[in-house]
Amino acid sequence: MIFEFIGGLGIFLFGIKSMGDGLQRSAGDKLRDILDKFTTNPLMGVLAGIIVTILIQSSSGTTVITVGLVSAGFMNLRQAIGVIMGANIGTTVTAFIIGIDIAEYSLPIIAIGAILLFFFKNQRIHNMGTIVFGFGALFFGLELMGKGMEPLQELETFYDLTVSLSESPLLGVLVGTLFTVIVQSSSATIGILQELFGQGLIDLKAALPVLFGDNIGTTITAVLASIGASIAARRAALAHVIFNLLGTGIFLIVLPLFYRFIEFLQIKMNLNPEMTIAFAHGTFNLTNTIIQLPLVGFLAWIVTKIIPGEDALLEYKPKHLHPIFIEQSSSIALGQAKEEILRMGKFAKVCLEESNEYVKTGIRKHADTAMQVEDAINNLDRKITDYLVLIARSEMSTFESEEHSMLIDTVRDIERIGDHCENLIELVDYQIANKVKLTESAMDDLKEMFDITIEALTDAIAALDDKDTALATKVLKTERQIDRLERTLRKKHILRIHEAECTGQAGIVFVEIISNLERIGDHCVNIAEAVLGYRN
Repeated sequence: MIFEFIGGLGIFLFGIKSMGDGLQRSAGDKLRDILDKFTTNPLMGVLAGIIVTILIQSSSGTTVITVGLVSAGFMNLRQAIGVIMGANIGTTVTAFIIGIDIAEYSLPIIAIGAILLFFFKNQRIHNMGTIVFGFGALFFGLELMGKGMEPLQELETFYDLTVSLSESPLLGVLVGTLFTVIVQSSSATIGILQELFGQGLIDLKAALPVLFGDNIGTTITAVLASIGASIAARRAALAHVIFNLLGTGIFLIVLPLFYRFIEFLQIKMNLNPEMTIAFAHGTFNLTNTIIQLPLVGFLAWIVTKIIPGEDALLEYKPKHLHPIFIEQSSSIALGQAKEEILRMGKFAKVCLEESNEYVKTGIRKHADTAMQVEDAINNLDRKITDYLVLIARSEMSTFESEEHSMLIDTVRDIERIGDHCENLIELVDYQIANKVKLTESAMDDLKEMFDITIEALTDAIAALDDKDTALATKVLKTERQIDRLERTLRKKHILRIHEAECTGQAGIVFVEIISNLERIGDHCVNIAEAVLGYRN
């Protein structure tokens, strides 16, 4: 019974993940764009949350993405609360899919999915195969879980538990919460609840409080994702918890009315047991959102009071790129683009400094910050490039054309610096995963290389800001120092390997780190030379 249940649960979870992965790959990069663009107000946030959750088949996944976007400054707290509400509605779709009784066709569906996966090379067909395979696995897993749970009918202990759940709604909420925390998927626990109710192992009075608890339990993923994150991210996770706790509190008060309403729906719409739970789940989340949507501001205020403090968020969205400047004057528009590029350059410096801290300490927080900033650099790169392309369509003087070319080159150089920082993070990840130890001497050498590279980048950005030719010339000299230092450090490290002070793996990590820093130096020179060429 246990093997059949946990095996079925495993296949069910794998099916949901496969469906989500296939849908996510089909959607491509649109998921974050949906959350980024369509969250102008809480209502739009709800719609965005519903869409993304349906696409990735995980309300926890949507909430984690949202927490990440809040932490990165792409979304404010009010918008995030709307998305979290929408995620709760979106996750009910899985329960409605389960309510469709097609378990007997699960194996042929899995077979079709496997054929699409293994006999076709086209990526779209491959994605479709992943979705179909996951869909079949979901139902096959449910069927196995159902068979595993059948003997529970004969257990007196289980009967006593269901009676207790019927008599004590709070116990039902606790059971649902704990089980979802353990399984880490509200879809799975709702699916199990549907099977239990379908087999008559639990009555509706006992099932509804468990359903409420499932919604509370699913908040644990967001809470875990927010540990060590920014204040804004922790507030978003807390808002998720409060939203579901308030909803559960409201529905526990009106539980007898809710029970009669669901019973009425079951009779009038001739719903099967699984679909009855799906309607209960959908009604609970939809009503909870309708009740609390006008209270988004209040929710934001509460979590701000509970988690006080100013959040040191970087605003990663463009601040200066308004199309109206292009219509007014190319010169003004170029000035605005330059201001945005300077912000991008400052992000690159933060990215490099955080990468340095990760190399020194191995503390994950620095890697996460660096990757978020690198993500922001990529976002600004796209937005600034698009803006510069629009400027190019308008009439420009020779002087403006030269400045335009210089800005396009500079954007590319800063974006590449972000890429090299990402490479540095990946090298440290490899080092930690493979337990590669660098000697104290090697770490001292890296510190020296990082310090001089950060100095070059700081000077290059300052030279661009002030059009300072003296500072730009200093960058050229610093870069020559970086080149010499890189050659010297390579030789020193080869000696360490020969003297068996260092392993071959450590040698690879060390050489790759200094190579990436040397290339960052090259991009600093490109920025400095652009300044010198612009001035001349």
